[in-house]
Amino acid sequence: MQHDTCFHCGLAVAETDRDPPRFPVHYRQTVQATCCAGCQAVAETILRSGLDYYYEQREQKAERVGAMPAELLEQLRLYDSVALQASFVRQESEHVREAALLLEGISCAACIWLNERHLLGMPGVLEASVNYTTHRARVRWDERRVQLSQILAAVAAIGYRAHPYDPGRQESLRQRERKQALARLWIAGLSMMQVMMYAVPVYLAAPGDISPAMLGLMQWASLILTLPVLLYSCLPFYQGVWRDLKLRRVGMDAPVLIGVWASFLASAQATVLEQGAVYFDSVSMFVFLLLGGRYLEGMARRKAGEAAESLVKLVPAFAHRLANWPANHASMEVPVAELVVDDVLLVKPGEHYPADALVLEGEGSADEALLTGESRPVPKRVSDTVIGGAVNLDGPMIVQVKRVGQETQLAGIVRLLDRALAEKPRLAQMADRLAGSFVTALLLVAALAWYGWHLYDPAQALPITVAVLVISCPCALSLATPAAMTAATGRLARAGLLLTRGHALETLATVTDIVFDKTGTLTHGRPRLLEVLPLGLTAQSGHALAALLEQASEHPIAMALRADIAPADAAPADAAPADAEVGDYRNHPGGGVEAVVAGKSLRLGRPDFVASFCRAAPPDALLAWHQEDTVVCLASEDEWLAAFALGDTVRPEAAAMLAGWQGVRSHLLSGDAEGPTGRLARQLAIPCYRAAALPADKLAYVQALQAQGRRVLMVGDGVNDAPVLAAADASVAMGGGAESAQAAGDMVLVGSLVALAEGRRLARFTQRIIRQNLWWALLYNLIALPVALLGWVTPWLASLGMAASSLLVVCNALRLTAQSSAGKR
Repeated sequence: MQHDTCFHCGLAVAETDRDPPRFPVHYRQTVQATCCAGCQAVAETILRSGLDYYYEQREQKAERVGAMPAELLEQLRLYDSVALQASFVRQESEHVREAALLLEGISCAACIWLNERHLLGMPGVLEASVNYTTHRARVRWDERRVQLSQILAAVAAIGYRAHPYDPGRQESLRQRERKQALARLWIAGLSMMQVMMYAVPVYLAAPGDISPAMLGLMQWASLILTLPVLLYSCLPFYQGVWRDLKLRRVGMDAPVLIGVWASFLASAQATVLEQGAVYFDSVSMFVFLLLGGRYLEGMARRKAGEAAESLVKLVPAFAHRLANWPANHASMEVPVAELVVDDVLLVKPGEHYPADALVLEGEGSADEALLTGESRPVPKRVSDTVIGGAVNLDGPMIVQVKRVGQETQLAGIVRLLDRALAEKPRLAQMADRLAGSFVTALLLVAALAWYGWHLYDPAQALPITVAVLVISCPCALSLATPAAMTAATGRLARAGLLLTRGHALETLATVTDIVFDKTGTLTHGRPRLLEVLPLGLTAQSGHALAALLEQASEHPIAMALRADIAPADAAPADAAPADAEVGDYRNHPGGGVEAVVAGKSLRLGRPDFVASFCRAAPPDALLAWHQEDTVVCLASEDEWLAAFALGDTVRPEAAAMLAGWQGVRSHLLSGDAEGPTGRLARQLAIPCYRAAALPADKLAYVQALQAQGRRVLMVGDGVNDAPVLAAADASVAMGGGAESAQAAGDMVLVGSLVALAEGRRLARFTQRIIRQNLWWALLYNLIALPVALLGWVTPWLASLGMAASSLLVVCNALRLTAQSSAGKR
């Protein structure tokens, strides 16, 4: 058997290598030829991995692959360096790592499938996903079983290249794709203009004005000028049809390609036989219009998603490192990828912070709008934290790096957005299924149209059939949902609400009940001292002694008691000095602490915990004191010394946020006591609340609402909220909360609580936009199809209508990106 082209890359095989093949590959009981050792090695790797299906479903041949040189393998091993991985690898746990990579060589969905399956087949690789739009890959692996260099080598072994994700490199790839699209559009436009130069005289001339010889010459010239359109400009349509055929389905490019080839072949036949009408002008014109519409549509879609992509580009490429601070302020410019924790940096006014850091020197403000949705500048002083990617607005700031690379807050936001955009919501899946069925029906209608018009008026059969195929292509139907979802996701990201699940926005629009956790959600989660009740000691002395007992604890209550210590007054004779050493310290989880100070045993904690220790009865003044707050008591074995009322502070925007949820029933669930929980519910006018709720109680509460047919949105931040967040119809995890809660949440709130109300408004507006798009797409097809069947539309006008329909859908979705759209609606 003779093999003319390479089985893997499609290039010509040297004649001496054809039979028998010099570089053979055994594929399904056949021997295939490859052009070189590189292609042979790649093909054998793919086949040995059990991924031979790739050769059935790919849309185009792969690039020619050279053998992997030893130098490349040596370079790949460098990526196992912890220092080199800091900028693009996140340490998820002790042994699990996650890397952001950029893949080169991706040309179709089959390439995505091949890379994901090949990586998932490697021992130690836990997860691998590739975003087809951005070619950005996320890979999780266990470093005890596999190293990053082995993962990169495995990608190279099947003919692709993986690099640490670099926005600049991705932008260069996009520029190359745009140039190719413009080149195809330019070729189609030039051909259209030249062909029209020959077609217009024919349309304008009276019968007999043009001699048959001249007419034939113009038709042959039109045929030749149309060939570049057919062979080059139509490549995207060929690729789309080939992909769909490999997946055994009929896609939206099939009607377009059938219309183009039917018109061209009929015109070529008329030119050769010198009888019949030609449609070369229609072929070049509607290809030009379709490509033009797709190019504009692509620009609009990129604009819709630019908010999410712009987050990736916030971190600068270089930073000013201070090697000898505080001795001197001399700085040197270094790549951000080389930064490590505890590096000291100088950030000049107008520059982006290169990593999450702590302010050491300077005072000013930061613009965190793209990261948290906070539109106002955020003041920054010594000991404050700054977020990598935020802009330093004022004077120079000296900061100390605390988190770099994939550990930063910005990298976490990008990971969440990647996960959200990788999931397809229910409406998008439904539209895709509808579009696939519509295309099949369209092809059947087009065949019937040709047959009917061929019987009635053969001259009109072909142009009417082409118009039917082109004008009714359901591109707008497939774009209706994803265009709106992409725009809304970016808009919400700017507001500070990150979608991490594809269904979240759709569900958010239909919520009937919203359930809040209390601490850390509606409140700051940081207790503060409200009042001191002096018993055996003065207020100042009791406060100082309590702070002394809690000096080693990082519990929120301990931190609140240590704050704002006033100078102690003269204590009673039997009181221990506030600066005495603490000995025999014991912590009683859930109760409080016990220690010996100046020879006296003391307890600090819940009233019942202290009452079981102190022989004296609780004072009457304590019984009705601050019943709605958290009360902590201090006592010796013989005497009650002081009591402290602590309360959490309500977020100032909580009331405004709840006002945006009018018509939705709100609930408050808290593990706190009845007093603090009830007071917060009354303060914020929340009608339904439950105190002292354990995690199982919260879960049962939400499930009971769901059993009544309610659609529940849960908002929480703690580890104990993770089960109920996962069970709710939609859930929001607070950005500063536990990682397990964020993993369970469908959305993560990194900005103000007000973003929740804006999220609801935008979700409802998005649903209206999607419904408008779907109705427009359906209405357009219902009107356009009969009009084309009646012969009232020419093929070029049909292509214009189809392009305009798709563009209208995308432009309608762009309304979601406007800053004021959510507020107005």
